[in-house]
Amino acid sequence: MDRRAAPDPAAFIAANLPLTELPGLDGIRLHVARPGSRLSRLLGEGGAGEPPYWAYPWAGGLVLARYILDRPEIVRGRRVLDLGAGSGLVAIAAMKAGAKSALAAEIDRNGLAAIPLNAAANGVALTATGEDLTRGGPPDVDIVLVGDLFYAPDLAQRVTAFLDRCITAGLEVLVGDPERAHLPHARLRRIAEYDVPDFGSPRPAGPSAVFAFTRPDPAAA
Repeated sequence: MDRRAAPDPAAFIAANLPLTELPGLDGIRLHVARPGSRLSRLLGEGGAGEPPYWAYPWAGGLVLARYILDRPEIVRGRRVLDLGAGSGLVAIAAMKAGAKSALAAEIDRNGLAAIPLNAAANGVALTATGEDLTRGGPPDVDIVLVGDLFYAPDLAQRVTAFLDRCITAGLEVLVGDPERAHLPHARLRRIAEYDVPDFGSPRPAGPSAVFAFTRPDPAAA
């Protein structure tokens, strides 16, 4: 067993995860894991820690970033929250599309270290937070962007409740997702679709969609 302490996340990411351009995303580059990146080193003694989801582009984030870059008027001049930001891709796309500000919320400490590195690599400034915003009230933003947060039942339930509070407060909410198992379909209206890769694959995995998150339908109650 490797007993070495975990290295400094930012230094490790910069040294071991090469900047990789994401096709179709206006030249956006991210620090992406590759074979030999030794991500287990970031987990520290005993290998305890969060899975490194942030180290690979997920389909939900990719489709949402693509949609924003194709339709910059959606975020132009607006304050954006990228919820469950991972690498910060969606927040970076929003800033490149002309957002007034972007808050990237990511609770994994290694993902939180990757976000400013990725932002700097793309020439944008944003704010990153490690706070779990889903447990609180609506943030002081204009639009909430959610890429791929419906892959586990408990998380999906918590995110849905948080998004309900956001739309009740008058915020717009967009979701990017490749139809994961716990997507709340009854609350979503499909507005766009793209073929994008998923979880680090170099090839499209099939269509992923962008949805508008909507209020509950009283007739369905």
